[in-house]
Amino acid sequence: QVQLAESGGGLVQAGDSLRLSCAASGSTFVNYAMGWFRQAPGKEREFVAAVNWGGDSTYYADSAKGRFTISRDNAKKMVYLQMNSLKPEDTAVYYCAATLYYSGSAETYDYWGQGTQVTVSS
Repeated sequence: QVQLAESGGGLVQAGDSLRLSCAASGSTFVNYAMGWFRQAPGKEREFVAAVNWGGDSTYYADSAKGRFTISRDNAKKMVYLQMNSLKPEDTAVYYCAATLYYSGSAETYDYWGQGTQVTVSS
């Protein structure tokens, strides 16, 4: 099993940057691909970015391409989401999740953190 805990959210202005962190516990962290998802009020949870087991392959939702970067440090059992050029529409609760399948589909993710709020003011 993997336990996940996000941190790093907050209130920022449009154009600012923010880095989210996800701390994982459990001995099988390296077996899981990791993803970030987000959910805005009144909307469905949506995929943001994913990174494979070794950290050498990533992919992004169109809304994140060119602005967000996902990375992982297996030695520290950490996953990061660097978010640049933030927009008000990026406002959401951001979740870290773990999957065996390196997928952008939330249904394939087995473990989820509690989420961290990101609010971007205009």
